[in-house]
Amino acid sequence: MARRALKTTAATLTVTAALLLTACGGGGDDSSDIKGADKGASSPSASASGSASTDVDRPDVSLPKDLDVVFDFEKPSDQDSAAALDDAANYIRALNHGITKQDPGDPAFQFYSSGQAAQYAHSQIKEYVDGGWTLTGEDRYYQAETSPGDASDKVKTVSVTFCEDQSKVYGKEVKTEKVHRTKESLASFQKFTILMASVKGNPVWRAQQVTVEGKAEECRG
Repeated sequence: MARRALKTTAATLTVTAALLLTACGGGGDDSSDIKGADKGASSPSASASGSASTDVDRPDVSLPKDLDVVFDFEKPSDQDSAAALDDAANYIRALNHGITKQDPGDPAFQFYSSGQAAQYAHSQIKEYVDGGWTLTGEDRYYQAETSPGDASDKVKTVSVTFCEDQSKVYGKEVKTEKVHRTKESLASFQKFTILMASVKGNPVWRAQQVTVEGKAEECRG
């Protein structure tokens, strides 16, 4: 059993695809600076990261203690890019929060996404719930890059890309708590591209569109 990117022969996975699970991953980092790692989330009131987190009521994205997330990102100097990267990480946290809470309607991912990105999160969480699976282990994200788009009067966009190493995160049966460990392979490495959009009058950036490239050789180095 695995998470989001899934072992598949297709080079690119999008939300419109029917995603089948084959590996696992996830995490719950609630630091104010996404560079580095946090292990689990001990506080039930833990909210999202980001410099503007105190300006809006953000949802809980804490995770079980047996699930760690690592965001090894260098924060961009550009303010918009930094905020978009922060909330792209929060989107990943929220997705995993929904999986561990076993709730396809979890408000956390809905807060940090809309459109295709929300559909993707919902489909991933539902696959886990329907299969009776959750996540355990350590998930790592790294090699982040940001590319600001053309801003309009209403919306700013930033394309965020990063790699994922899910070789140390595994599927766990909810009922029996049996962990299904898998060996590292090329399928353990994925590349995410997330289109983030600003919300007018709000410090939050929301994921709009997600593409996941499986078996990403460039992420394996």
